[in-house]
Amino acid sequence: MLISVIVSTYNRPEALSLILKAFNYQTDRDFEVIIADDGSGLETKKVINRMIIDSNYPITHVWQADDGFRLAMIRNRAALKAKGEYLIFLDGDCIPRASFIETHRKLAQKGFLVAGNRILLSEEFSSFIIKNDEKIWTYNLITWIKTYLNKGINRLIPLFIFPYFQSLRNLKDNWKKARGCNFALFKEDYFKVNGSDSSFTGWGYEDSELAIRLIHSGLMIKSGRYATGVFHLYHKENDRSLEKENLEKLNSVLNSDIVRAKTGIAELEE
Repeated sequence: MLISVIVSTYNRPEALSLILKAFNYQTDRDFEVIIADDGSGLETKKVINRMIIDSNYPITHVWQADDGFRLAMIRNRAALKAKGEYLIFLDGDCIPRASFIETHRKLAQKGFLVAGNRILLSEEFSSFIIKNDEKIWTYNLITWIKTYLNKGINRLIPLFIFPYFQSLRNLKDNWKKARGCNFALFKEDYFKVNGSDSSFTGWGYEDSELAIRLIHSGLMIKSGRYATGVFHLYHKENDRSLEKENLEKLNSVLNSDIVRAKTGIAELEE
């Protein structure tokens, strides 16, 4: 089964470069990367063009004009280009471990959305990584313990990979556990609900609203903890001026039986 990893990005070329390099070290090789670019400039394009040459996996660049924060729409555009039957969504500030594809594949199951998790990196450690082009995905456990003791990361436990017992991972309809930075599902399930709702602009809740509609469609949530954790680079808080409006949209869907996005993939195809 080919897996399509959709990496969203916006004008953070140094972080994107690290992420794309990390994918060269995956233990599972049957995947492609689609970069969902929400209007980045020339520096990001240069990084992508270089990595298309230097990577040992296929890369596709999907770009849309810079017209504000339109994450939901660019994810849909990228999903339309996906050749795989399984989609993993990853934010452009989250560095995958070498086992990232492998563990997501083991957790993939029809009728489930896999909610991955993350390890937060401090501002100082994030700057060090970017400045030195540090290959943190090659770190061993001793190095991570030292990093934790130096307050470079916020926790160690997500680094351990625990057994994949379904009974322990089934979160049923707990949509709050689904994080937009790291989640996965079968492409047919994403398309069945018309993808992400492109009416969400500005920061906030587009991933939660998607999870709720997926639950309305019959999917359940599966925990990807202790398996799929990624390293989340520090960044300043996004502009949250539209948070209230987006929360109202989420609540209207939560208190309904809506399954399909009103403005989603189908509207892009028209």
